[in-house]
Amino acid sequence: MNKVAMYVGISLVGSCVAMGATAQQVRTVGAISQIVVPAVAAQAADTIDFAHARPMPLPNPGMAAPPLADALLQAPVRLGAPAYAPGGMGDGKRAPVRLAPSSSASAVSGQDQVSPQEFGTSNQVFTTNRADALGDNTQYHYPFAPAGKLFFNIGSATYVCSASLLKPGIVVTAAHCVANFGHNQFYSNWAFVPAYSNGAAPYGVWRAASATVMTAYYNGTDSCTVSGVVCQDDVAVLTLAPQSGSYAGTHTGWYGYGWNGYGFNPSSQALIDQLGYPVALDGGALMERNDSQGYKAGNFSNNTIIGSLMTGGSSGGPWHVNLGIAPSLSGTSFGSGAGRNTVVGVTSWGYTDTTVKQQGASSFTSGNIVPLVNAVCSQTPGAC
Repeated sequence: MNKVAMYVGISLVGSCVAMGATAQQVRTVGAISQIVVPAVAAQAADTIDFAHARPMPLPNPGMAAPPLADALLQAPVRLGAPAYAPGGMGDGKRAPVRLAPSSSASAVSGQDQVSPQEFGTSNQVFTTNRADALGDNTQYHYPFAPAGKLFFNIGSATYVCSASLLKPGIVVTAAHCVANFGHNQFYSNWAFVPAYSNGAAPYGVWRAASATVMTAYYNGTDSCTVSGVVCQDDVAVLTLAPQSGSYAGTHTGWYGYGWNGYGFNPSSQALIDQLGYPVALDGGALMERNDSQGYKAGNFSNNTIIGSLMTGGSSGGPWHVNLGIAPSLSGTSFGSGAGRNTVVGVTSWGYTDTTVKQQGASSFTSGNIVPLVNAVCSQTPGAC
């Protein structure tokens, strides 16, 4: 039987889904829906095909996003006071694993890796470049190391999204990389590879012990401008299974996260730094960084919209404010909302028309990321 089909119709508290000799338990408790994965040792390692994973297609809104000028005329959507939780740096200890052959197509060409601003038909400027610049493996170090590739199964096929760590053992990604919107259906066998680089897993492979989404996304009642695509709650968290008593973030570090417009100005604008592994760029083998002015569109489910070159495979990648290591100051001070390496959303959608070059993200709010992280941290305090 198709593994995905086995989840259809399950939304009862404590429901169990049999898979061979193991069982996965789906629990819906109010606003939160979660699947608890069997012990890592019980998972079949060969369910994930790291070398031939397909990019999870970006949900396509099928309609133009409101331009910045229109968004500025709207009253900003205020969901509560902006706030954030800080991240932390890891010890940098690596445990490299080779997952797939390296690709000559993604070898550094020797060209200057810094590009001028570009834009598509959306007229929203951005720059997109490799995170590792001239092949110096920048992605192995904080603040890039907490981001990585997320592999998982839909049926027997392996798909790939992007994701990042918000706590030592808690990963954030897009809900559409975890569940099928409105079908009461989870996918399976998530494997997170922080700092993935050209077939190498410098910090190893980390399996998920649970996956959690908002019930409104799971059952399809979420507020969406475009059903299942431009929604308020395309956000999910995964709890990782520990290895030798530690978690991935113990070594890579982890990001902070902000909600309710943290890092945005009164006109609901912010400079967004996006990380991800789009398969159309360097074959998905390298981490890519995209920088763009972002703005919130109240009539687009309050999503944040940026210009971007990224494509399928970038889903779930983190959208930061203040990405980087802060300088030491003398004679000046930081501005408002200056928390470093703070994730405020994850890649949710984009256009199949690659000339548009624009993407959107469900904004982190006190109604999605906060209850999601609180729920999993109350279950597994050691991961937080």
